[in-house]
Amino acid sequence: MNRLKYNHNFASYIICDFFLMTTIKNNIERIRESIPSNVKLVAVSKTKPIEAIQEAWDCGQRIFGENRVLELAEKHSKINLPIEWHMIGHLQTNKIKYIAPFVSLIQSVDSFKLLKEINKEAVKNNRVIKCLLQIFIAQEKTKFGFSEFEIEEMLSSVEFKNLKSIKILGLMGMATFTDNQEQIRKEFRSLSKTCNKIKSAFYNDNPEFCEISMGMSGDYKIAVEEGSTIIRVGSAIFGTRDSILTN
Repeated sequence: MNRLKYNHNFASYIICDFFLMTTIKNNIERIRESIPSNVKLVAVSKTKPIEAIQEAWDCGQRIFGENRVLELAEKHSKINLPIEWHMIGHLQTNKIKYIAPFVSLIQSVDSFKLLKEINKEAVKNNRVIKCLLQIFIAQEKTKFGFSEFEIEEMLSSVEFKNLKSIKILGLMGMATFTDNQEQIRKEFRSLSKTCNKIKSAFYNDNPEFCEISMGMSGDYKIAVEEGSTIIRVGSAIFGTRDSILTN
């Protein structure tokens, strides 16, 4: 009986692993075919097992995003791959130190205080950390971000100009969680206009300020139509279950 049970479990594991690999591969290919080649795809791997990340890597995916600092730091330490890790969730100042040595891009800079702390940690690690400034565009109070005025005020300050260990590449925003596509489109369009305005005023001669990160699994096509250059996609790649392999 034990031998039969073992064989059954082993077969289930192989089938599950094959299903995971095929599904992730198909999902990534489908998404890439639906977006322009200049749009970067961030695979949001929060709560997903290392096996799923490996499968996505084997399909050619190179950029991964995490919402939680400690999960990001743990995955970075366990996965021996040159992954481009993006921090996309709300970031507390006391946790920057855990990702400062390796993070490729912090997309969720939502305050001047946070940006100054990122600069401090970058100095400690002898790095220049790339960042996006998060703009509040949604109709939900639970989301974070600068107002347009706050960004203009910060970028105009002497204090900001003295931050030499951070590099601003563009803006990020999260639309309202709603089925109203016109509202979502309006919010994305607003972010795109703000990004163009900020670039004209402060980064007109800087080609590196070129990114607009907006759009997730349910609305990335609208985001791309409104000018997104980075989309953050999780469930449309990995599915909604935390792990197939642990069941």
